[in-house]
Amino acid sequence: MQIDPADLCASLVQIRTDNPPGDTRDAVEYIRNLLEGLGVRSMIAGEEPKKANLISSQKDATLLFCGHLDVVPAIDQGWTYPPFEGDSVGGFIWGRGSTDMKGGCAAVISALAAVIEEGLEPPVDLAFVCDEEIGGKGIRHLLKAGLLSPMDCVIAEPTPARNPCIGQKGLCRMTLNFSGNPGHSSLYPDRGVSAIMEAMNLLKYLDEVHEQEFEAGDLLDEILDQSTAVLEETFSIQGLSHVLRRVMFNPGRIEGGEKANIVAQQCMLELDLRLPWGCGLEQLVTGIQEHAQNATMTIQSSAEPSFTPADARITTAVCRAVSSEYSTPAIPIVQWAASDARALRPEGFDVVEYGPGEISTMHAIDERVSIDQLETASRIYARIMREYSV
Repeated sequence: MQIDPADLCASLVQIRTDNPPGDTRDAVEYIRNLLEGLGVRSMIAGEEPKKANLISSQKDATLLFCGHLDVVPAIDQGWTYPPFEGDSVGGFIWGRGSTDMKGGCAAVISALAAVIEEGLEPPVDLAFVCDEEIGGKGIRHLLKAGLLSPMDCVIAEPTPARNPCIGQKGLCRMTLNFSGNPGHSSLYPDRGVSAIMEAMNLLKYLDEVHEQEFEAGDLLDEILDQSTAVLEETFSIQGLSHVLRRVMFNPGRIEGGEKANIVAQQCMLELDLRLPWGCGLEQLVTGIQEHAQNATMTIQSSAEPSFTPADARITTAVCRAVSSEYSTPAIPIVQWAASDARALRPEGFDVVEYGPGEISTMHAIDERVSIDQLETASRIYARIMREYSV
């Protein structure tokens, strides 16, 4: 049974899995039927019915291919082609999730079908999960339920074509609710404490934190330099060496105050922080608490920076497959963003990310993936599966 990765990618784009609400049931059922046609057993698991995850159960599996099915929302405005039609035009599959990361999921399934068609029984398990775009509840549920055991893992997240990703910065998402002491605005700041200004003071402190560069250590220094070059090329921006060596933060949402002439009694701030190697999560959170004493803090999700060694079996296998396909050496990098690898590595998985996609279109209008990338990724995944079948 042959499965065309482009056709499958288009079909998956057409199945709505916007998160929120993140209902992945239809996508999971669609993939489950495909796997049944390949003779691959699978099961559905999740904390709640709408948050469906699919996991296969191959005997003696030593390699896991993982992908998420949820996508960020898209407004049908400004797109060249509608975001949930999966149009195939100009050598691309267009639509929300085509790059992040239904294209990668399609290439994995296509590769497995090709290897099974050759008569092999690869020791490969698959996990397609919900909720990566918000909190990673899908992969965490599978781990907590004991449905995944530590093994080598490929996550089919989009990466540069010749650059498997072996590490990610840490992550901390939090909400802070500041309390102030209200009063008449005409006497502020001599009378009253503004919750809004308390939030602003914390942001000034984080500006200072951002100016500090952290030492990653000899093992990572060279990879960080390589990764910076790839980052700059990917986004056509020069001078990005600080991105991988500093704390990056984004005040994604702020809301507060009651009226222009009242000193603000309350202010809510949502923060997303990315931690470099050498910056401890506990140290960072403690510093924020000390500079936000009039706030209550709630951490939604967090993870330390992590990486898989460059000489690990999965790293060398992925690099070999990429090098063979492109006839040029693969250069592993670490990444500025986050993925479900942050949950898998602490549980003993050696994880490498590699997948198809137009990275500059992730989460953007006109997200798309080239058909050539989908087909190439499928061949690379098949090479890796064959290597683990020996």
